[in-house]
Amino acid sequence: MRTSEIKRKTAETDIELTLDIDGTGQFDIDTGSGFFNHMLELFTRHGRFDMKVHCDGDIEVDYHHTVEDIGIVMGQAFKEALGDKKGIKRYGSMMLPMDEALILIALDISGRSYLVYDVEFQAMKVFDGSAEVRNMMAGSFDSELAEEFLVAFSRELGLTLHVKKLAGKNTHHIIEGIFKGLARALAAACEIDEKFANEIPSTKGSL
Repeated sequence: MRTSEIKRKTAETDIELTLDIDGTGQFDIDTGSGFFNHMLELFTRHGRFDMKVHCDGDIEVDYHHTVEDIGIVMGQAFKEALGDKKGIKRYGSMMLPMDEALILIALDISGRSYLVYDVEFQAMKVFDGSAEVRNMMAGSFDSELAEEFLVAFSRELGLTLHVKKLAGKNTHHIIEGIFKGLARALAAACEIDEKFANEIPSTKGSL
């Protein structure tokens, strides 16, 4: 069973997360940000991961700590669930269209954290329509937080990740393409190759 459960509490966030890599795309997401909820829901559905995420964060400040810390916990969860990584395909890639946006994702579950992020936005914020806005704080989701999430996620998982925007103007579409593409590429990399089910996919013997 490639599952994990992570709890992490700091002065800024209190997060509980459960993950099943070999799921069906079921989700229960509550981050305090409607937009970020939507991105993680898309991630689970397109990756066919089962994931529950509950976060109580200091969103009265902004969403930065919440997004970064969830990236940390998700990276830890995937690393724990993958274990010694025996049999995984290791590499995954996806070129994903989202209306006018076109996003390229390529990744390697290498044990080496590295992010190449070549994405520009025309808008600095995306409207965030949280269903439940804690402390009466409404407003917008900073588009730069997409990169902050990926930095934290790739660092904790030990993931080499390339993200490139090939086309796109709408900030929502671009970020959505990133999360969908990441999910599908990661699902491919986590898939078990039955021909090498008992082998670690590295000449070094470990990842």
